[in-house]
Amino acid sequence: MSKKNNSDSRSSSKSFLQNDGVKSLLSSLISILAGLAVGLVIMIVLACISPDIKASHVLKGLRFLVAGPFTGTHAGTNFGDMVFYATPLILCGLSVAIAFKTGLFNIGAPGQFLMGTLVSLSIALNINNSDKPVAGFFVWLIAVLLGMVAGALWGCIPGFFKAVFGVNEVIVCIMTNWIAANIASWVFSTQKHLHAKGKGGYLIKTGETGNMTPDLGFSKLFKGSYVDLGIIIAIIAAVVIYVILNKTTFGYELKACGYNKDASKYAGMNEKRNIILSMAIAGALAGLGGTLYYLNPGIEFNFNAAYMKLPDYGFNGIPAALLASSNPIGTIFSALFIRYLAQGGDHLVSAGYNRYVADIIIALIIYFAGFANLFRGILSKKKSAKEGK
Repeated sequence: MSKKNNSDSRSSSKSFLQNDGVKSLLSSLISILAGLAVGLVIMIVLACISPDIKASHVLKGLRFLVAGPFTGTHAGTNFGDMVFYATPLILCGLSVAIAFKTGLFNIGAPGQFLMGTLVSLSIALNINNSDKPVAGFFVWLIAVLLGMVAGALWGCIPGFFKAVFGVNEVIVCIMTNWIAANIASWVFSTQKHLHAKGKGGYLIKTGETGNMTPDLGFSKLFKGSYVDLGIIIAIIAAVVIYVILNKTTFGYELKACGYNKDASKYAGMNEKRNIILSMAIAGALAGLGGTLYYLNPGIEFNFNAAYMKLPDYGFNGIPAALLASSNPIGTIFSALFIRYLAQGGDHLVSAGYNRYVADIIIALIIYFAGFANLFRGILSKKKSAKEGK
């Protein structure tokens, strides 16, 4: 009887470890630990070759990274800011993830981010509701929805060229990114009434017009931080995308198109429609990221710099999605983790290190995520080979 129980427990543990969700989680944890380990080695090497860094600074710097936003005396403010800055990263990660699921590489998230920003700010900054909070909320809501529409339409462009003409979506995305950047700079440079007084190249904040994102009392809970309703919207978006991908026929078709476009077409699915819709949803999510980021009353948009440098959030969504293995729920935690490390990296200067050491460690974690996915694929192949025997 005990042998039977032992065999049952072993089989259940094996089935648990072979679960796709568990394998994704384990691969992400391996990536994080490996990246931190190699990052620690780099910090030790820097301490050995740099006269300004002492041996004791290694542990101090590692402590800053591990403590993240809880370093220093303003932990509440730092944590609130971490959550706020993770919001657009979650949404851009979701944008990349849903495209990955359909076999597409959405490198156009920066342009979609900017188009969402352009449309939402054009609405929120041109209507004055500074003394009308109820009207301000409805204008904010309209700005959010139209910002998503703008991102979706911009995402449709590479999706259309991919589906109809077979043009590689990466090429079209790169072109649309820079077109969006120049459009945003051009449009806002002509609207002199929206320019911030005493600052060159910046727009006024949404707090001046009253059409800003509600903070739901987060500002009292995390005093001095930017955190607002946006994080709730980002989490809801992740749950909705998870449900669409895993619980609906449409989501099944998207994933089937990603696995094999020709086979999905043979099975009667409209692969061209699915490609365009996938990129439209990806664009809407990235557009929502830009919308929620810049509708915050404390954030200014530097329109003069838009045509020179694409938004980092659009590109950082790629490692957020990769670290989560394109799992929508996992993207929430991977984005928060990336921001957690970045927040701790801001304090590395106190240990004698350059602040960008944190970015190197994050890059190493993402690099190892690629190897973890490879190992997971090898394990899956071994499993299928054993089952075939």
